[in-house]
Amino acid sequence: MAEALLRVSHLTKEFPLSRHEALRAVSDVSFSLAPGEIFGLVGESGSGKSTLARTISGLYRPTAGQVFLEDLEISQPKVYARHRPRIAHTLQFLFQDSMASLNPRLPIGALIEEPLAIHHEGTRQSRRETALGLMAQVGLDAALYDQYPAEFSGGMRQRVCIARALALSPRLIIADEPIASLDVSMQAQIINLFQSLCQSQGVSLLFIAHDLSMVRHISHRIGVMCRGRLVELAPARTLCARPQHPYTKALLSAVYVPDPAIAKTQRRTSFDADAFFQAHPSLTWRKAGPEHFVLLP
Repeated sequence: MAEALLRVSHLTKEFPLSRHEALRAVSDVSFSLAPGEIFGLVGESGSGKSTLARTISGLYRPTAGQVFLEDLEISQPKVYARHRPRIAHTLQFLFQDSMASLNPRLPIGALIEEPLAIHHEGTRQSRRETALGLMAQVGLDAALYDQYPAEFSGGMRQRVCIARALALSPRLIIADEPIASLDVSMQAQIINLFQSLCQSQGVSLLFIAHDLSMVRHISHRIGVMCRGRLVELAPARTLCARPQHPYTKALLSAVYVPDPAIAKTQRRTSFDADAFFQAHPSLTWRKAGPEHFVLLP
């Protein structure tokens, strides 16, 4: 694998509940992301995916562990503050709620140009040309330049967010449930757009979702999170064909197969996460195959 663009090492995030008690949302997570790689992160709601993404990107300060973006340890507040412009040009974040991410008082052209204006890049005319180019890249007509976010569907607003994220030519995009609120046809369009961008521009993507059936089609590798822990990590095909962790098996058994013949014989697997972690307080990473690792007793 190529030298890592992003490296997460033993990352932990806790939220204080009182002076003597804290909620551990992310526990001892480690993985890396190569240039041009699409890394899928899956797990049920509340498994810690979004908290992990926000901690990696600097929106939350980690309780313990390290995050390296290229050669910068961005988990260090002083390093993050000193290199903020460089980090913004390397890493961009996409949120699930596209409407909440966009200023409703600005037309989409100005929204896409905003990162360029903040970093004082180019003239007003060159920024407009860049915005129009990005709109074309994500499938938005130039005639929409002066329209407002409220005039768009959820899928089109997400395209605006993607265009804005690309304005600074980042090498890594962290997408936190970017298709969760979209209908199936629009989900497929956004997935195809992500794949095209990664292939044509070499952008790396940390793609977070709870729909394993969607993630396995877009990702090179997949990490599975449960109760704040990364429990399995493998190439997408390997993980779906030969899952090793009982939680991964339960997730895969819940994936809907649109074939009545298969659906009749499909058996759901249950998994009690609380009972599992209580019964096995000490877990170890074990190698199950090439690039395939699983957290087991």
